[in-house]
Amino acid sequence: MSIYAVKFGGTSLADAGQFRKVRSIIEANPARRFIVVSAPGKRRDGDIKVTDMLEDCLSLALSGGDFETLLEKVKRRYTEIADDLGVNMDFDSEFNIIATCLTAMPHRDYTLSRGEYLSAKLMAAYLGRPFVDPAKCVCFDENGALDEDETQALMEKTLAPLDGAVIAGFYGKNPDGSIKTFSRGGSDVTGALVARAVSADLYENWTDVSGLMDADPRIVPSAKCVESVSYRELRILSYMGASVLHTDAVKPVSQRGIPINIKNTNRPEDAGTLIVPELPREHRRLSVTGVAGRKGLSVLQVEKSMVSDGAGFTAVLLDVFKRHRVPFEQCLTGIDTITIVIRGELLRPRQDDIIRDIARELDPDTLKIIDHLSMITVVGENAADSADVSAKLIGAVQAGGIHISTINQGAGRLNLIIGVAENDYSRAIQLLHGAISEMA
Repeated sequence: MSIYAVKFGGTSLADAGQFRKVRSIIEANPARRFIVVSAPGKRRDGDIKVTDMLEDCLSLALSGGDFETLLEKVKRRYTEIADDLGVNMDFDSEFNIIATCLTAMPHRDYTLSRGEYLSAKLMAAYLGRPFVDPAKCVCFDENGALDEDETQALMEKTLAPLDGAVIAGFYGKNPDGSIKTFSRGGSDVTGALVARAVSADLYENWTDVSGLMDADPRIVPSAKCVESVSYRELRILSYMGASVLHTDAVKPVSQRGIPINIKNTNRPEDAGTLIVPELPREHRRLSVTGVAGRKGLSVLQVEKSMVSDGAGFTAVLLDVFKRHRVPFEQCLTGIDTITIVIRGELLRPRQDDIIRDIARELDPDTLKIIDHLSMITVVGENAADSADVSAKLIGAVQAGGIHISTINQGAGRLNLIIGVAENDYSRAIQLLHGAISEMA
């Protein structure tokens, strides 16, 4: 029998009605045996996600405020769902433990993880399946990074005896046993880890959209759902802002060649987007898969005559950023210039120190920083002539009167990244999407 690992996001679990939809989806296919769940999300516009409510409880506890009133509202979210579903659960004892921890020793990761923990326990009771606490099998190392080998071994050992289970997403444990969370949206990663551990035939990721869009529909109303993409395309688009899947969720399944299907809980009949190791020949299609971007970036430009002739110049420059623990997004080099793209909020606190060190160690001819930039990427695995496609895309943006500050073109397969001012971000994406549509 086939095995599916299935993850449901917060909007899929927002209320009892959504829980019922999830159950219907699971029961429609017996292969859907290992279920990963997020914390309940928004039920309507203006509502608050459970995880955000828990974070507010933590802030109140740390400041000595009254968190109990808000925590009671969180408990009411779960009790209302359970009562509507006819599930008998003792939430009083669970929330007494949370309240005790918030009073005695507030811990961010523990507090935020309780949303997924309680959601999974409730779903397990509703489905009549075993509950698995990821604190027993998702491991982080002393540096806060996922311990891949230990996680794989423990998860296989935990899940192997089970014919199916409900697993809480988003968190695991530190070496000392304390709770450690992934970054927000990390339940996607848990789902991928489960899929790898059980050697799933498919990893289904259920959310509130019918797949990956070829552009942000808030910017491009005519954006369309992409039928299929490669792991590589999805990872780049996710990193650059396409929010359909956590960026770290691709690696675990790619190691086993497990395809991912992005599906819509509210429209289960939609095919969604299939993410595969490589696109099959019969699916060769338009050169460009999609366009996505990120705002809030800064560019540091270092100019020195014939810098390309100076051995080690770039290495010294990058070492300055490493010393100050400021990661960079891109490094573009020319004959006389090196351009570093950095997230603005990471650069600003260390900006003066970094500029001082660069000036002292490299003695550049000029050194300047440009803020409030955005980077937009256009991705396509199947570009038959990337140079021609790139020229058309860049030309479309320039014809729209937008100044392009940086251009980064990957070799071979199309991965074009351009930098524009934040004020031009939406317009540039619209122009790029329009050019893509004309090439279809």
